[in-house]
Amino acid sequence: MKITLRKLLKPFIIAVIAGLILFFLFNNLLMPFYVQKGKITKVPDVIGLSLDDAKLRIKESGLDPKEAEYKSDKRYKIGTITMQNPVAESEVKQGRGVYLTISGGEELVEVPNLKGKSVREAVFNLEKSSLKLGSITYEPSEEIFANTIIRQEILPGAKIRAGNIINVTVSQGRPTDKIPLPDVSLKTLNEAEKILTDNGFRLGKTTYQTNPDVLPNTVLEQSPRAGELLQLGHSIDLVIAQKPEQEK
Repeated sequence: MKITLRKLLKPFIIAVIAGLILFFLFNNLLMPFYVQKGKITKVPDVIGLSLDDAKLRIKESGLDPKEAEYKSDKRYKIGTITMQNPVAESEVKQGRGVYLTISGGEELVEVPNLKGKSVREAVFNLEKSSLKLGSITYEPSEEIFANTIIRQEILPGAKIRAGNIINVTVSQGRPTDKIPLPDVSLKTLNEAEKILTDNGFRLGKTTYQTNPDVLPNTVLEQSPRAGELLQLGHSIDLVIAQKPEQEK
């Protein structure tokens, strides 16, 4: 008799336990999910926050934070949020994903190798890397051809901020090597400076003189004279025309 009663009670107890488990799941998991599924919430503003703080604030609003990408941005510190999608104050359903763009800091570029290149080539390569040519110094060299770069101030491969300048040293050739100075008379000051630089010389002292016969900013004289043999890197002084009222 006792054995029969136990056999009858066992399925009943199992059924009661199973019922309690199902009630718990329905009441605590399924019901809140369906109740909140259609609930509307506002997206919080997380721009400028650290990634961890942004995720926490988004989760507190019932949304799902997602890392979208890392992007260079000098306006924000590394690891902080620069963009979010949807934007702040958007009304969305709870559980919606919020995609975050994280700052990788200021953009860094790689310094190109300028050794053995002409000044013109160096300018071109630096501009491609969002960098600028800085000061140019000249020194004699028995090994490096005249008017080519011997060394650069910042080594190739270094990572630096875009827009930085790179100073270089250019070969004058052997100490005995000299080339004729080009004629820049009647050129504009900008044209004259470019011609001198392209030929391995540099602009020296500029003085201004009234001359009504030529346009202002025109080269009247150069010193040393055109055709004179000079070492590369020599500075060339120019006399520039100006209007009478400018001199006055």
